[in-house]
Amino acid sequence: MGTHNINFSEQFEFTGKVKTLSIVGIILGVVAIAYGFFAGDKVMHERTFANLLLMAYYFACVCMSGTFFLAVQYVAQAGWSASILRVPQAMAKTLPIAAVILIVVISAGLYSHNLYHHWHADGLTVEGSPNYDAIIAGKSVFLNVPFFLGRQVVFLGIYSIFSILFVKFSYNEDLAGGLNSYRKSFKNACIFLVIYGFTTPVFAFDTIMSLEAHWFSTMFGWYNFAAMWVSSLATIAVIIILLRRAGYMQWVNNSHLHNLGQFIFGFSIFWTYVWFAQFLLIYYANMPEETVYFYKRFEYYKFWFFLNLAMNFLAPVLLLMDRDNKRTDVKLLFVSIVVLLGHWVDYYQMIMPGTVEAHNGFGIIEIGTALGFVGLFTFTVLTALSKKPLIAKNHPLLQESLHHQL
Repeated sequence: MGTHNINFSEQFEFTGKVKTLSIVGIILGVVAIAYGFFAGDKVMHERTFANLLLMAYYFACVCMSGTFFLAVQYVAQAGWSASILRVPQAMAKTLPIAAVILIVVISAGLYSHNLYHHWHADGLTVEGSPNYDAIIAGKSVFLNVPFFLGRQVVFLGIYSIFSILFVKFSYNEDLAGGLNSYRKSFKNACIFLVIYGFTTPVFAFDTIMSLEAHWFSTMFGWYNFAAMWVSSLATIAVIIILLRRAGYMQWVNNSHLHNLGQFIFGFSIFWTYVWFAQFLLIYYANMPEETVYFYKRFEYYKFWFFLNLAMNFLAPVLLLMDRDNKRTDVKLLFVSIVVLLGHWVDYYQMIMPGTVEAHNGFGIIEIGTALGFVGLFTFTVLTALSKKPLIAKNHPLLQESLHHQL
């Protein structure tokens, strides 16, 4: 496509069926959560909190990784992605909302003792108490409520600040042109990546791994990083493909899709590598305090355990191995949706054994909560996307992106 055919003022209109469906999804989510809290017993309450944590964490991770995508492109001075940056920018702009929701869910779960009760319960750290736990007492300097919530607020706050800055610099670039905003983006991206790299493992340790506080894995943070990163890439691919089908972003060609497909393919393999390394090291060590993590998943979640591997490893690897499949929007869209559903399964089998344990289920609460957060994500991200033109018209590498060919 010649650049003379591109409308640099093109804006997405968030109206009609998509907007209606997103609102319907939010309503269904609210109803399902209310059902879990008011129509059930204590086990149902724990299950509802576990699903809220799952989806709030997923929501925040996808938005965080949208910011990470922007930072990587700036630091790498990548040209291919310059014309699609508005999509991850919309995800980054939504991060403060996702951060607030996650902090509220975590705080409510803590103080109601429906989450994190393995380390936050009366008498666990008090010698002589019938509930005294020497292991938890030894970790109490790190795992205590003020420090725990403080880390959540600081990490998510820092990520949100950088998200807002990247979006602001890009919009300023549209107005003023030149290289000043791009240079600011580059410098801030360098700082952000250092902070993000050191803090996301701790964020994953806190939010998910501490649900089973007796167990630990130093690889768990990178396992979660891989999951959130590939989920974000799949989300970007889905949004772009659906926008193209609706008549927007016609400057995006098969080579751009190829790049996204390569990333999804490659990081699905990386996710599997970290998953298998963590599993293998713990399994062959055969230490009871370590293998209990996988015992629960084999005993109570065996179906989910193997479905996780099928959706997050076999599907993307087998379906995206072929070059043409990466360049075909139908096939890339299908794989991206499978990956997004697969990482819901991934988070499900990370969270449920440490919260509801054997009292797991799959029904109104799981489906409704997921639909609610999908609706909320769609509504917030597409609202953000509709506020500015769909192309960063003064990005210094835009022409390279518009003529991108592989």
